[in-house]
Amino acid sequence: MAVTYLKTALPRPDAENSDIHDIVAIMLSNIAREGEDAVRRYAEKLDGWTGNFVLSDDERKAACDRVPEQIKDDIRFAHANIRRFAEAQMSTISECEIEVMPGLIAGQRQIPISSAGCYVPGGRYSHIASALMTITTAKVAGVPHITAVSPPRPGLGIPDAIIFAMDLSGADLILNLGGVQGIAAMAHGLFGARPADILVGPGNSYVAEAKRMLFGKVGIDMFAGPTDSLVIADHTASVETVAWDLVSQAEHGVDSPVWLVCTDKALAQGVIARADTLIDTLPEPNAAAARTAWRDRAEVILCDTREEAAKVADEYAPEHLQVIAEDLDWWLNRLTAYGSLFLGAETTVPFGDKTSGPNHVLPTSGAARYTGGLSVHKFTKTVTWQRCTPQTSHELAQRTARISRMEGMEGHARAAEMRLISV
Repeated sequence: MAVTYLKTALPRPDAENSDIHDIVAIMLSNIAREGEDAVRRYAEKLDGWTGNFVLSDDERKAACDRVPEQIKDDIRFAHANIRRFAEAQMSTISECEIEVMPGLIAGQRQIPISSAGCYVPGGRYSHIASALMTITTAKVAGVPHITAVSPPRPGLGIPDAIIFAMDLSGADLILNLGGVQGIAAMAHGLFGARPADILVGPGNSYVAEAKRMLFGKVGIDMFAGPTDSLVIADHTASVETVAWDLVSQAEHGVDSPVWLVCTDKALAQGVIARADTLIDTLPEPNAAAARTAWRDRAEVILCDTREEAAKVADEYAPEHLQVIAEDLDWWLNRLTAYGSLFLGAETTVPFGDKTSGPNHVLPTSGAARYTGGLSVHKFTKTVTWQRCTPQTSHELAQRTARISRMEGMEGHARAAEMRLISV
């Protein structure tokens, strides 16, 4: 049994980018102190935006009207799938009540958070799907107020298709804001927004750092790094299919790792030989991003057995995990660490990224070892309650007082013993 690296990635720098940290810290401090004035200043400087920040109902309608009908149909199709999957998730969340012991009743409630801030990237690519994934999921979870932001383009604002997706998904307030200033505006409740209880959605390294620094004051979906993808393939897979699946994910950006874990050497070598040719067929700047990611971040790993391949995949804990191999049920039952799993040659990560339904806001950088992706669960709070009869309170008081004194917590003991007096 052996694991052989046919292609290795360059080592990543271990040091945190202190420049990004310092820049974001200064921006957040200024916005916390100066509020909307600081946001306006950053929006003009960084996005070239001097127009209105709040989209009026008329502006929303006009933007929606400009979207071609075929694109509207495609967005509605994706929205319906995302909504149905979120609704299915909601059906798994339940409240409960139990008599823990005679006279002691305890339970749990599921309460949606009061407000959510959804960030929709809009730099090199217009991430229509991110609007659907974040806003729709919050709406299905029952969040009563949802603010959505996305970077405006100079003189134009948010692209019409993104506005249509935001509107269709149920955003209560849409702001022409991107970057750190957009995140901070939602956190602080600027421009008529309710202060967000949670901030969700992918973004660049500045957006990710802003969310990380605000965590605690508000909740966040996860600490996100560059998107990553891993394909497991055996002799049944097509070189062309596997190569395109890897290249399509490398297109995300120069720091986006893609990995192939393979049990067939000829397939692995074929993918290595084919990838650069496929990348050259992409338009710019997509090709440049994919070329750098493939050169610096891609790895091709040859395994003797499928068990070895599964073990390697679990160690990488990829955001996206695709399996093009025999016996898909075996892989489904064996694999344990991934953000989202794509089984068989008939599906692909771009389906999940855009239209198929399960959320595409997923854990990166190995975080799939301990967490899943964005779901209705992120927008609901599981809270507990309890009540008991006077007789049961008497027994709880005695036992609680004894444990409290053993721990050295006299105040706890006396508070418990007050219940003995009232019985």
